[in-house]
This record gives sequence, C-alpha cells and structure tokens, in this order.
Amino acid sequence: MPDGAKPVLDVRGLQTVFRTRAGDVHAVNSVSFHLEPGELLGVVGESGSGKSVTMMSLIGLLPMPPAEVLAGEVMLGDVDILKVTPDQLRDIRGRRIGFVFQDPMTSLNPVYNIGNQVAEPLRRHMGMNKSQARARAIELLELVGIPDAERRLADYPHQFSGGMRQRVMIAIALACDPEVLIADEPTTALDVTIQAQIIELVKELRTKLGMAIVWITHDLGVIAGIADRVLVMYGGQVVEQAPVKELFANPQHPYTRALLKTIPSVTGQRETRLRVIEGQPPIMGAAPVACPFMPRCAHAFSRCGAENPQRRAIGAGRVGYGHDVACHWDAKTGGPADA
Repeated sequence: MPDGAKPVLDVRGLQTVFRTRAGDVHAVNSVSFHLEPGELLGVVGESGSGKSVTMMSLIGLLPMPPAEVLAGEVMLGDVDILKVTPDQLRDIRGRRIGFVFQDPMTSLNPVYNIGNQVAEPLRRHMGMNKSQARARAIELLELVGIPDAERRLADYPHQFSGGMRQRVMIAIALACDPEVLIADEPTTALDVTIQAQIIELVKELRTKLGMAIVWITHDLGVIAGIADRVLVMYGGQVVEQAPVKELFANPQHPYTRALLKTIPSVTGQRETRLRVIEGQPPIMGAAPVACPFMPRCAHAFSRCGAENPQRRAIGAGRVGYGHDVACHWDAKTGGPADA
C-alpha cells in the first residue's frame, strides 16, 4: 500500500481475554494488522491460535462476559468499532462488514425460509420494502450460483445441501454491499469438490464486487491459491506477515516453516513421511512474557524464554507493510537476530 493510502480496516494492539472460573485465558495478545481496499488477507494457524477469536473480537461477536476486550483500536475508515454503541455496532455488522461462519447449518435459522433470511438485512439496513427486498434476494441468490432462485426463496435450510447453504450464507453477508467480508473457515464443513466451488465463487465475487476479504483457515493450500497477503498466528498473536508468494518462498518463523513442511506433496519431491509439529499449542493463562512457540521450537535459546519477540521487518519494508516476523532467531544467518 502506498504511503498515505488509507486501509479499509486497521487493527492496532487488540487484546482479548476470557474470564473463566479456572482463571483468565489471554486469547488475543496485541494483534495488529491492516486490510487494504480490494485485498484478500489470509489468516492461518492451528486450531486455538486465535484466528477466529481475533476476528469475532473486532466486530463484537463474542459473548461478554466471559469475553472482554482489554485494549486496542479497530478503525473501519474513521470509526473505531470498539467505541461505538451496541446499536451502531449492529448497523456496522449488517451494513459495512459481512461475516460468513464456518457451519452454515447452525448459522441459518431453521424455522425461517431462505427468502426471509436473505431479505432481513436488506429491510433493516437498506430501507427496502418487502417487494424490493424480495427482488434483491433473488438477485443475490443468483449471484452466488443458486439455480431457480425465485422458487427456492420459500425453501428452508434443511432443504439445501451443505454447499448451497454456504452459498446462502455468502449471499446474506453480501446483501448490503459491505466494505469488508470476513470468512471464518467457510469450507471446513464441506467435501473437497464443494470446497473448490465455494473458493472459485469467492474469487469471482471479489473480482466482480471489489471488496476486501479476510479469509480464516488452517489450510495453507487454499491460502496459496487465493490470498494476496498472509498473517500467521500462534498463541494469540501474529508471528509472521508477508505477501503470499514471499511467505511460501522465504518463510522466516520456525512455526511457519513447520507448517509448510506438514503440507503433503504430489510431486514426490519431499520425503514420503509427513512432518508433524511436536507438542501442543499453548493455553494462554497469562499474557505472554516469553515466546509462546519456544517449547516446540528447535531453534529456541535463552532469550526466547525471557522475552516475547516483537515483530521486526525483513528487508527494507516496515512492519505490517512488507515481510515481518516475531522471532529472536534469524532464518537467514541461522543464529540469533540482532537485539
């Protein structure tokens, strides 16, 4: 992004904690990133790395309590989403930010037909009357590739296949022409063929509508095919950020490198046995004072246990706008990075 250009979404120092009977869980720890107009940002990491909680935190979808956003700014244009009223936040979620959840069967209301569910945001946020909302709902279902859209308005979620339900969810998220679409592992519950169809659909819609997209996934293969830039998350924080081609060609963080080695190869150029990352993701009972990946890292040394690394730029770029990594180890030299 050129200097002076304004991101459509700018997240700075986001911190989220869950207050539980067993103690606090620090799920999001000073996460910062931006999203450019028209960009597709991939967010990757293991289950429990903080991907979904981060995105749900910034648009107020977590139950509070037990969740609590401790700090941060989430700038959508000139508006800090974390400081708006609940009514204003509901309007932002419906009008300016669309969200596609992982499981469409539990996200759609089983007792309302599809037509009512697609029309609801149109009537609430766009001020359309019943006939206008119906006409637009038909257009949206056709846009996402649902055949015989007018007839299917009267059908209920259980009458659609998993792939078609996800298309309906995308139609609802797109209803008010949002500036940002957040897709939280939208293909995880689908078979491989339907996954490919949904990914192609999103690519087509992005080209046609020009919206900015955050795509949350644990599948690096998907990210390689659709993303412009990638955030790698671990332990509730961003450990590496880079343009997608740079990340795959020149991964810097030991966790990113380990993730890439777990991808199976169909060319036969890698060892037959799949690599695994030994150990388990951390349970963040306190804000991290050491590198959260240290117990699983082959390159860890004393500094890793004493200081949580801050993101540093790789090359000439600045943090957040080129390639950066949060690690005390230097992948280029194979030794400690400069203090």
